[in-house]
Amino acid sequence: MLFFHALVAYHTVAERLKNCYPRDIMEIEIKGHAIIVIAPTGSGKGTLIGHVLEVFPDIHTTVSCTTRKMRPGEVDGKDYYFISPEEFDKKIEAGEFLEWATYGLNRYGTLKSEIIPYLHAGEVVLLEIEVQGVETLHTILPRSNMTVIYIEAGGWEVVKSRALARAPIDAEELEKRYERYLAEVEFKQHADIVIDNSSNDISSAKSHIVKLISEIKNNL
Repeated sequence: MLFFHALVAYHTVAERLKNCYPRDIMEIEIKGHAIIVIAPTGSGKGTLIGHVLEVFPDIHTTVSCTTRKMRPGEVDGKDYYFISPEEFDKKIEAGEFLEWATYGLNRYGTLKSEIIPYLHAGEVVLLEIEVQGVETLHTILPRSNMTVIYIEAGGWEVVKSRALARAPIDAEELEKRYERYLAEVEFKQHADIVIDNSSNDISSAKSHIVKLISEIKNNL
């Protein structure tokens, strides 16, 4: 049922996207490659992406917009662009988003300016976006110019214990993460590559993702 609601939300978003800006993107020649990483919280995604950026400093990473509140330690413009719901609406109306999605009471969106110019220039762009956003990108970008990576972290108990080990999480937030986890696990079958990081040894996952990105860069 949860995944059904996510799909309904996605189709609503996709229709809005088609009405807002399909043509201007389709007319741009895409020479680069988008690498999209989907993973549950506690999967080690941040560590793996940090390693990728150390090995490949020329890869461009996007900064998403969000309507959620800034958390302690986060930096506006680095972790996210933290904007009001009203500002988010204006960006939708102006067609500034490549994709946007809703999770819980918050919205997340990737700006065109964060990805399209770099793909047009032939660069590799690394994106961390929501499941709904990936579905939308499939309707916008050429399939040959994108690779979806899913990071397998193990079952919910593993993911939950890793998340709780980092910081306290209240019951309401934990329930939201569980709902999100279910949607992400459901989406795993649609990923191009699944990287296993279910053990406590992340070195194998690091080697796997570096090898994959090396192959993508060599084929550009």
